[in-house]
Amino acid sequence: MTDAPDLPGAEAAPETDAERASRLLAGLRGDIDNLDAILVYTLAQRFKATQAVGRLKAAHDLPPADPDREARQVERLRRLANDAELDPVFAESFLAFIIQEVIRHHEKLKS
Repeated sequence: MTDAPDLPGAEAAPETDAERASRLLAGLRGDIDNLDAILVYTLAQRFKATQAVGRLKAAHDLPPADPDREARQVERLRRLANDAELDPVFAESFLAFIIQEVIRHHEKLKS
């Protein structure tokens, strides 16, 4: 059995607060899912670039870590975080985690 066709002048029941909240929540979660996908693909691209750096360093017997560059990157990321209204402490922690992983990969390439 199908629903009755819309009749002229017939109005849908108004959306309840809970229905509206549920609809808005679904939209926000969709946005978050899209942003998560962007983050994952961006990180994959970043790691591809850092792997190329690691291979170059290994080929030329350069150290896996570059503390001066890391310090510059931390400062740069803090500025970007401030500009983006993101907690710079969180941004710095996030970058530190990524840098540790990059160095680990570089050390593997060197050995």
